[in-house]
Amino acid sequence: MTDVPVQRFPALDDLPRIQHGFTLRVPGLDVRTDRATALKRISDYHQAILKSLGRRAFRVGEQIHGNGIQVVDERSPEKTLAVDALITNDPGVVLGVYVADCCAIYFVDPVRAVIGLAHSGRKGTEQNIAGAMVDRLASRFGSAPEDLVVQLSPCVRPPFYEIDFAAQIVTQLRTAGVGRIDDCGENTGADLERFYSYRMEKGSTGRMLAFLTFTNGDPGIGTSTPQPPI
Repeated sequence: MTDVPVQRFPALDDLPRIQHGFTLRVPGLDVRTDRATALKRISDYHQAILKSLGRRAFRVGEQIHGNGIQVVDERSPEKTLAVDALITNDPGVVLGVYVADCCAIYFVDPVRAVIGLAHSGRKGTEQNIAGAMVDRLASRFGSAPEDLVVQLSPCVRPPFYEIDFAAQIVTQLRTAGVGRIDDCGENTGADLERFYSYRMEKGSTGRMLAFLTFTNGDPGIGTSTPQPPI
């Protein structure tokens, strides 16, 4: 089985106790089918990545393009219904988000050891899921916005999509007072050898997996892509 390439981000690499990654397109794997079948075909590759993180509980949301948020731990179900974002302070949990043009937003509070991962496309951005995450981190864990480190994943952008929702997310995070915001700036619509793109491939494609967890002492996997802080 061909290894799936994994991208890492310097802003998160710089943080102690954090492991993260963003899986890229699997070379040679046919995913020109419906979402369920495509995810089934790519599942073995994603499972290999998760297994490399050790014995952790994998947790995802249903991803309904809303702004629902749930705090989870090892006792939570693997999939939480009706939410697009998850938060945890449980070191035994790996948070996951599947994307193929939408943005995966990584949240880390290094002061209070809390992490979050949100799925935000056009609809989620219109509902300000990024700002809602900042509010939930503050109300549930006492996270100060200025302590947060937030990373945006690759996502579709102009000219391949008419709305620059990544720029809107950055504005929302700034308005919420987030201390550090990094956007890799990569466009999933521009490079189909590197990314899956729902829009460019007309819905018949795979998904990238964004994952975020606490380190168990391992150096992690993947390679960092340099990017400027915003």
